[in-house]
Amino acid sequence: MSVPEPFMTPDPQAVADSNLMDFARHVGMSGADYADLYRWSVTDLEGFWGAVWEYFDIDADTPYERVLREERMPGARWFPGATLNYAHHALRNLADDAVAVIALDETGSCYEVTASRLRAQVASVAGTLRELGVGSGDRVVGYLPNTPHAIVAFLAAASLGAVWSVCGQDYAPEAAADRFAQLEPTVLIAADGYLFNGTTHDRRDAALELAHALPTLKATVLVDHVGLPWPSRAYPSLVLPWEDAATRTEELTCTPVPFDHPLWVVFSSGTTGLPKGIVHGHGGVLLEHLKTLGLHCDLGPDDCFLWYTTTHWMMWNLVASTLLTGATTCTYDGSPAPLTQPDILWKLAARHRVTVFGTSPQYLLGMAKFGIDPSVHDPSSIRVVGCTGSALPASAYPWVRDHVGDRVLLASISGGTDVVSGFAGSAPNTPVWAGELSAPHLGVALAAYDVEGFPVVDRVGELVVTRPMPSMPLYFWNDPDGTRYRDAYFSFYPGVWRHGDWITVTGHGSVIVHGRSDSTLNRNGVRLGSADIHDVVERLPEIAEALVIGAEEPDGGYWMPLFVVPAAGVELDDTLRERIKDAIRTGASPRHVPDEILEVPGIPHTRTGKKLEVPIKRLLQGAAVEQVVNPAAVDSPELIDHYARLGEERRKGGSDS
Repeated sequence: MSVPEPFMTPDPQAVADSNLMDFARHVGMSGADYADLYRWSVTDLEGFWGAVWEYFDIDADTPYERVLREERMPGARWFPGATLNYAHHALRNLADDAVAVIALDETGSCYEVTASRLRAQVASVAGTLRELGVGSGDRVVGYLPNTPHAIVAFLAAASLGAVWSVCGQDYAPEAAADRFAQLEPTVLIAADGYLFNGTTHDRRDAALELAHALPTLKATVLVDHVGLPWPSRAYPSLVLPWEDAATRTEELTCTPVPFDHPLWVVFSSGTTGLPKGIVHGHGGVLLEHLKTLGLHCDLGPDDCFLWYTTTHWMMWNLVASTLLTGATTCTYDGSPAPLTQPDILWKLAARHRVTVFGTSPQYLLGMAKFGIDPSVHDPSSIRVVGCTGSALPASAYPWVRDHVGDRVLLASISGGTDVVSGFAGSAPNTPVWAGELSAPHLGVALAAYDVEGFPVVDRVGELVVTRPMPSMPLYFWNDPDGTRYRDAYFSFYPGVWRHGDWITVTGHGSVIVHGRSDSTLNRNGVRLGSADIHDVVERLPEIAEALVIGAEEPDGGYWMPLFVVPAAGVELDDTLRERIKDAIRTGASPRHVPDEILEVPGIPHTRTGKKLEVPIKRLLQGAAVEQVVNPAAVDSPELIDHYARLGEERRKGGSDS
C-alpha cells in the first residue's frame, strides 16, 4: 500500500534546530529520523529514559540505582533510590528578570509575573502552608480559576512534598467536595470568583460551602481575583487572605522526596459515582512533561505557551509544567470565544508572541464555521497549534493552514488524565496527515489490539500500551489493594494497559482515533467509530453539534439515532435530514447513516468537554439517571432529563420526536 501524501512536511532547518534533533545528537543518533528514535525509545526503555534524565540535567539529591526495576504493569519501579523535587525543577531554569507567567483574561487585560517574583511568592506561600501544619504527604486543594494563583499554590505545596489537587469554580461546591473530601485536605485555597462570557461569577458563598464540606481543614486561604470583598463569615477553620500568605519574606527550599512520591491527584470525570482520584508522582511527571514539552513541543526559554484550559482538565498540568523548560506560560480566565470578542485568544497570542497555541477541535471548527480569521492579528509567532480533547477532523487542517500559517505544525494529540500526558501526536520532524496523529509519542509502546490481543495495522483496534510509562498512575486514592486500578486498565488484556479508545495504527506510522471503545457503534457486527460521524455532521453549517449512539434493544434489535443541535435560526426538516444523511454516506460510509435524526436542545458533556455517549446510551436503554450519571459532573445537567424522557417515550412506543 502506498503512503498517502502528507498534508505538510516539516521545514528542514526547523528540524535541524529543534530540541529533538539535539537530543538525537546527544544519544549518538544524529542521522536518525523519527521512526528510528521512536523504535529505540520503546525497545530500550532504560536507555531512552536514562537519556531523557541526562539530557534535561535532572538535579537529584540522591542518585538512582537503575532506571527501571521490575518492568511490569501495574507496579513498574522507575529510578529507585532517587530523591528530587518537581518544584525545584520548575523554578530553576528561569532567569530572574524573565517573564515566567502571563496572566490573561477574556477582556484582553493582562499582568506579568517575573521569575524572581514567582519564586518569592512560592517561597512565601510554602512558608505559610508550613506554619499551618502542612508537611510532606499532606493534601492542599485549590478551588480556583486558571490564574497565576493556582500555579503558585501548586508549586508551594509541591516544594513541601505535599500533595496538590485543584478544580475550577464552575464546579458546584458539592461536586468539588466529591473530589476533595476523599483527600482529607489540610488547607483549601479558594478564589472570590471567575470571568466567563462577559459575566463575573461570584463564588464566595460556594467557597464557604465547600470549606464546610471539608472537615479536615486547618485553614482556608481566600484569593482576591475578581475584586469582590470577602465579608466576615463563620468559616469552619482559620481564614487567611492570599495577600498575607503570598507576601512574606521567605527563602525557598524544596524538600527532596522519592521519585514516586505523590505530586498531585487528578480526577476522572465522575460521570458515574464518585470521581476516581488518580495519583501521579514527582519524578514520573517531571520526566514525562520534559519529554512532551521539551522534545515534542520543542519548548525552550525563548518560547511562550498558551493553551486554553480549566484547572480541572489535565492540560492545566501541562500549562504549569511549561516552566520546566524555561519557557513563559500563560494562564487565561474566561470563555475561549466570548460573544463580544470571539477571536480574543488569537488577539492575545499575537500580542504576546505566543509560539505554541493549544485548543480543542470544537474551537477550531467553530472558528471556521463562524468566519473568524486569526490572520488579521498577525499570528506569525505561532509555530505549533496543538489540539486535543477529541479527534481533530481533516476539514480543520486547511483552515489552520490558510488562516494561521502554512508552516504551522498542526499537532493533533491523544492522551489522557490517566497518564497526564499524550499517547500520540506530532514532533518537529514528523509529517502531518490531515485527520491523523503523526506518530506515537516517544517512550509510548502504543499498539492497536484486536479482541484476541494481537496487534493490527491498518485495522481498527483497542488503544493499548504494552510497556510501562513513568507517568502511569502510582495508584488510585482510597484503593489500598489496587483492585480499582487494575480493573480500570489491566482487566481486558492482563499486563497490558487498555485505554478505552478505538484507533487505527496506519502502515505509514500515524494513528487515527475513532472514539471511545465503550461507546463503539456495532451495527450488524461491524464496529463503527462515533467520531467518524460527528466529524462529518459537525462540518455542516446548519448543525451546531451532534451525538450518535448505538443501543442494543431487548428484542435483539439495534437502534442507532443521531441527535443534532441545529445552528441558530435553522430548522431540522426533511430536507436537512437528507442532506445530513448524504454527507454521512459520502464522508464516512453508507453503514454510518443513522436510523433516525432527532433534534435536541443540547448535547451534555463532562466538565472537560467529552460528550456523554455511554450515559446517554444507557438512559435510552432504560437505566435510571442516578445509575448512570452524576449530574454534578455534567456541564448541562438539565439536559439529562430530556434524554431520559426520550428513552421512556420510545419504550412506551409513543414518541416520534
